[in-house]
Amino acid sequence: MKIRVYYEDTDAGGIVYHTNYIKYCERARSEIFFSKGMMPFEGDRSGFVVRRIEADYLGMARLGDLLEVTTEVIEIKRSSVSLRQTVYNESGAEIFAMRVLLIYVEKGRVRKIPEKFFDIFQDMTSV
Repeated sequence: MKIRVYYEDTDAGGIVYHTNYIKYCERARSEIFFSKGMMPFEGDRSGFVVRRIEADYLGMARLGDLLEVTTEVIEIKRSSVSLRQTVYNESGAEIFAMRVLLIYVEKGRVRKIPEKFFDIFQDMTSV
């Protein structure tokens, strides 16, 4: 997924503020579902929530840069999925990487990932 860096994404020096890389990755995860005409949840009190994030800041982006966010499935379990998400700058250099563990919850309780969502992540592992 391509993301343009806007003024609102940056600090006073025009450099992307560190939490925005996590937001970019969140957008890319949501887009996986939106691109298939789906929402990343079922019902009004269910969906994926972040259990853990490990982030590595490897470079920086600036105002106006065009970034690429990729998402790779590391592991799928019954009620969780582990992803590696990477942000690259226009020259292809890796500037941010994170591993995120998502769990599926319904009404505040961990539940089995619905088949339609499980299949999406499964398809991503075979690509």
